[in-house]
Amino acid sequence: MTELIQYTFFQHALLGGLLASIACGIIGTYIVTRRLVFISGGITHASFGGIGIGLFTGISPLLSAAVFSVLSAFGVEWLSKRKDMREDSAIAVFWTLGMALGVMFSFLSPGFAPDLSAYLFGNILTITVTDLVILGVLALVLIVFFTLFIHPIIHVAFDREFARSQGLPVAFFEYTLMLFIALTIVACLRMVGIVLAISLLTIPQMTANLFTYKFKRIIWLSVIIGFLSCMGGLFISYFLNVPSGASIIFFSILIYAVCKVAKSISTRIQREENKKL
Repeated sequence: MTELIQYTFFQHALLGGLLASIACGIIGTYIVTRRLVFISGGITHASFGGIGIGLFTGISPLLSAAVFSVLSAFGVEWLSKRKDMREDSAIAVFWTLGMALGVMFSFLSPGFAPDLSAYLFGNILTITVTDLVILGVLALVLIVFFTLFIHPIIHVAFDREFARSQGLPVAFFEYTLMLFIALTIVACLRMVGIVLAISLLTIPQMTANLFTYKFKRIIWLSVIIGFLSCMGGLFISYFLNVPSGASIIFFSILIYAVCKVAKSISTRIQREENKKL
C-alpha cells in the first residue's frame, strides 16, 4: 500500500480525485436540487460530438468537447424555455446529435482509429499535470462563485418564480450554472469517461441527501463522499485490475447502498421506540 502511494501517477490520481470531488460536490448539488440530472446526462453524451470534432480537426479533444458541451448546454436551456418544444425533446436533440457527430468524426479522423474507450470510460490513472491544473482552476472558480452568490443560487435552485419576484437575474444564474455543469463534465471525462460522468455528479449528492436537506451541508458531505468514492475505487481498480472509472462509480453506489440501509434501519428503530413511548 505504501509503495503504491509513492508512485507519481497514483499521487496525481488522488489529487485529481480530490479536485474533481470538490467541483462535482458543488455543482452536483445544484444539479440534484434543481432536478437537472437528465439535462446533465444529455450534456455529457453531447460532449462526445466535441471529442469527435477534435480528433478530426487535430485540436485538443477536451477543448473541442468543452466548447461543444457549453454550446449544447446553452442550446438545451434556450430550447427548453420555448413553448413549442418540451424540455425532454430538447435534451434528446443534443444528446443524439452529439453521439452521432462523435461517432462519424472519430471514424473520419485521419490515421489510426483512436481509442474511444479512454473517452467513454475514462482512466483516472492517466491524468496529467495539465488536467490537475484545469480541475484546480475550475474547483477554485466554483468555490468563489458559490461563496459569493450562494443565496441567489439556492433561490434559483428551489423556486425560480420566487427568485424572479425578488428581482434576481434568474437567466444569468441559470446560464452561468449550465456553463459550469458543462465544464465540470468535460473536466471529469479523463477520470470516469462520458458513460459514467453523470454518476459522479449525482450519487454523492443522493447519499448526502439521506442525512440532510440543507444545501450547504449537502455540498460538504458530497465532497467528502465523492473523495472517499475516488479513493475506494482506485484501490479496487489496483487490486482487482479493473477500469478505475467504473470502480469509482461502483464504490460510490456501494456507499449509497450502505447508507440507505443504515438510514432505513435507524428510522425503523426510532419508530419502534416512539411506539413504545
